[in-house]
Amino acid sequence: MSSSPRPLILRTVTATALLLALTGCAGTAGGNARLDTVEASGDGALRIGLIQDSTGEQGFLSDSQRAAAQLAVKEINAAGGHKGKPVELIIGAGDNAGLQAGNLAAAKADVVIGPTDSSQAAGAIDVLAAERIPLISPANSAAALSTYKSGGYYFRTAAADIAQASVLVKLAKDGGAKRIAVVHQDSDYGNDVSAAVSGAATDAGLETVGTAAFTPGAAQQAAAAAKAAKPDAVVLIARNGAQGALAELNNAGLSGSKLILSDGAFAQYGSGLGSKALDGARAVVPGVFVSAGFQARLLEVDPELKDLSFAAEAYDAVTLAALAAAAADDDAGRSIAANLIGVSGGNAGADGPGAGQPGKPCLSYADCLTVLKSGAAVNYDGESGPVAFDSQGDITTANFMVFTYGADNRAGLSGHEVAGRAAA
Repeated sequence: MSSSPRPLILRTVTATALLLALTGCAGTAGGNARLDTVEASGDGALRIGLIQDSTGEQGFLSDSQRAAAQLAVKEINAAGGHKGKPVELIIGAGDNAGLQAGNLAAAKADVVIGPTDSSQAAGAIDVLAAERIPLISPANSAAALSTYKSGGYYFRTAAADIAQASVLVKLAKDGGAKRIAVVHQDSDYGNDVSAAVSGAATDAGLETVGTAAFTPGAAQQAAAAAKAAKPDAVVLIARNGAQGALAELNNAGLSGSKLILSDGAFAQYGSGLGSKALDGARAVVPGVFVSAGFQARLLEVDPELKDLSFAAEAYDAVTLAALAAAAADDDAGRSIAANLIGVSGGNAGADGPGAGQPGKPCLSYADCLTVLKSGAAVNYDGESGPVAFDSQGDITTANFMVFTYGADNRAGLSGHEVAGRAAA
C-alpha cells in the first residue's frame, strides 16, 4: 500500500456562482440540529467551505485561517480522507459572508468554516441553516450569537467575549484586589463584558465599587468616577478608544499595576502613553501560543504567512467537521451537526451526545480516526486546546494568554489562564 499523502483538493467559488434563495430561512431555524438523531443522506464526498470576510488591512486574518484550513485538509487526506475519498476544500469569494455562504451552498459544501467578523455571522447563518449546512466560526466572539436562532447549525471554536470575565477578575484577585472598578466602552462588547465582570467579581468575593461607561475620545468623566470609587484595581473593557481611556486613567492617578485590560484593549502602546503608564498592568488575549511544530506546518503551506491569528481555531474547526462526518459515517450537513458535540468531547445533557460516555482523548484526525474505527467515542483536543461544544454550539473551556506590561508600555507573555464553565 502506498504511503504517499492524498492530494489536497482546492477550488474557489466566485461571486458570480449561483446563489440559493434565502426564502424560508426563519422557518428552518427552529429545533436544535446539534441534538438530532439523523439517517445518512450524504453523497460520499466531504466538501468543506471556507468564508473569507477580512480584506484590506485585516486581510491577514483570512490568510492565517486559509492556511490552517488547507493544512487540516492536507493532513485529513494524508490519513485517508473521508470514507477513502479526498476531502475537498472550497474557498469562498464575495463581498460579504452571506453572499459567500450562498455560493458555497450552491457548490454543495457540506459544512462551512467562518466568518471572522461577528457582525457577518447572522447573514451566513441564515443562508446555511436554511440549507441544513453547519457553520463553524474560528473567530466569532459576540455574546449574542450563543442564542441566535440557527436551528442548531452554528458552532464556534472561539470563546465568547464574556468568557474572559472570570479571568479578568482572577487577575485582579491574584494581585491582591478586594475592590474593583470597571471602566468600559459604551458598546455591545463593553456592556456585555462589563456585566459579566461584575457577576464574576461577586462570585469571587470581590466588590465592584464602580462601573462607568465612556464613548471613544470622551473617557475623562469615566476615569474620574473610577478614581472616586477608590478601587484596588481597575478593569478596562474597550475596543475603540482604549488608548484615550488609558491616558485619562493615568491622568487620574490610576496606572501601572492597578490596571487590567480586556482583550479588546490589548495593544503594544509604547510611546503612545506616558512613561510607565502601564508598568505592571496586565491584559488578556484569547487562545494559546501555538506550538513551534504547528507554526512550521503552517509555513509549509504558506511560506509568506505573517500572522497566526485564529489559525489554531480554524484548523480545529476543519478537523472537528471531518471527525463528525467520520463518526456519522456520512458527509451530510445534518449528520455533521449532530455529531460535532460528541467528537469535541462535549456533553449536551443527560440525553444529548456524549451523555455518560466520555470519549477517548486524541490530538489529531489520524489518531481520532483510529479510535473511531475501534468502535470507541473520541474527544478531540486540538491546536487551540480542549473544545467541548455545548448544546448552543459554544466551547465550554476557553484558553487565555496573560500579558504583563513593562515600563516601556509594551507587553510580554507572562502566563496562561483557563476559563471553564458547565455546559449550557
